[in-house]
Amino acid sequence: MTSRAIRRGRKGNFEIRLPASERDLLRSLAPQMRELLGSDDPVLQRLYPVAYPDDEDRETEYRLLVRGELQSSHAAALTALEETADAERLDEEQLLAWMRAVNDVRLVLGTRLDVTEEGEERPTDPDDPRTTAFAVYDYLTWLQGTIVEALSP
Repeated sequence: MTSRAIRRGRKGNFEIRLPASERDLLRSLAPQMRELLGSDDPVLQRLYPVAYPDDEDRETEYRLLVRGELQSSHAAALTALEETADAERLDEEQLLAWMRAVNDVRLVLGTRLDVTEEGEERPTDPDDPRTTAFAVYDYLTWLQGTIVEALSP
């Protein structure tokens, strides 16, 4: 992984320099996340935050009005990531979709792993079954930062 894995091209598009293994990982995350989006798993709360914590009626109304639209937006970003995972160049709209999809997966994975700002939850034993999930989380964090850097003027 290099810091120049994604960079803005002269014509305004973005050059993607990720190895096949990283592209395979990104492609594999999309269907897993899409399946999760269709569930009632509590880990999804990070993607659907509470708008009215002190008013159950307003919160129910809000969820009925917004959740379907949010779910469609999350699914569309995953589809864009999946469909362009092998692309060598992306336009800004496609890269923004990558950013949204990567962020969604990071939020869900971070919630599942109970990630905190302190980072004390990280396994120190390489045989810990969470080690791979933390590696994926760290990779997605790096990739999201690289995308943000590339999009910045």
